[in-house]
This record gives sequence, structure tokens and C-alpha cells, in this order.
Amino acid sequence: MLSQGCPCGYYNHPEKECICPPGMVQKYLSKISGPLLDRIDLHVEVTPVNFSELASERLAEKSELIRERVIKAREVQMARFNERPDLHANAQMSAQMVRDVCKISEAGQNLLKKAMEKLGLSARAYDRILKVARTIADLGGSEDIQIEHLAEAIQFRSLDREGWAG
Repeated sequence: MLSQGCPCGYYNHPEKECICPPGMVQKYLSKISGPLLDRIDLHVEVTPVNFSELASERLAEKSELIRERVIKAREVQMARFNERPDLHANAQMSAQMVRDVCKISEAGQNLLKKAMEKLGLSARAYDRILKVARTIADLGGSEDIQIEHLAEAIQFRSLDREGWAG
């Protein structure tokens, strides 16, 4: 939706300086309303990759392995919603289903409570975090949502963070 987070396109760029005046980045980012952001499950900030990283011979996870993990997670979700032919994925769960399916530990509840308070998250964001955490757990082959799954899901709410653009 927003190219680089500012009119000049260099906000948070690893090598180039943003030339926007103070307050301009926040004004630019505020073009997306809170209620609209609330309806987006994953907020991912993508910065350009420099040549040395692209040319690196570092081993990355193979696409085939990622594909297998995704297929297994989808199968788990299909089995989870076997009784509901209208549902195929965690993202489609109602608020009540989220409460039933996305159980978290007390430590997880504390983490989510702190995130909700610190980031000023809405009830809609709360449900979306739990759905994403459930999906991350499914991708990891975990029956339960672990605290690390929850922490990762919270990280995907970066645009909810007040003042995240400086």
C-alpha cells in the first residue's frame, strides 16, 4: 500500500537517508486509517537487500521444505475445521472459534496483555494475533500455541505501534 513509508521512499532504508521533513513520515503513514490497518493480519516492513546479501552463498531453507511445511499446516487446518465445510483456514475463524481453538498459557496471556496495553491494540487485533499465532504453531508442527509463536505474531503488528515511524 505505502511504498517505503514516506514520500521520498527512503524511510528506514539501510543505505540512503530519508530527506522528508520532521513529521512528514508520520503524516504520510497516517493515510492508512487505524480501522483499515486493524483488518490486515500481517504488517511486514520490507527494506531493500544489499548486493552482498544477495550474492552471499549462505544456505537458505529450500523452497521444497517450506512448501511441505505449508501443505502440512493446511492439512492440519482442514482437519481442524472438518465439521465446518465453510471454513478452510485459521484466518476464517469467528471470534468465538478463536477463543475455543487458540488457547494460550498464562505466560502467553501476560505477554499478549502487555502487548495490547503497550501498542494500544483493539479487540480485532487481539483476535488476529491469536489466529496468526495459531498458524505459526501449525507451520511449526506444534499442537499448542507456544509463547514464541505468540511473540512472532505480535511482531507482525508493526503498523499498530504508536510512533513506529519515528
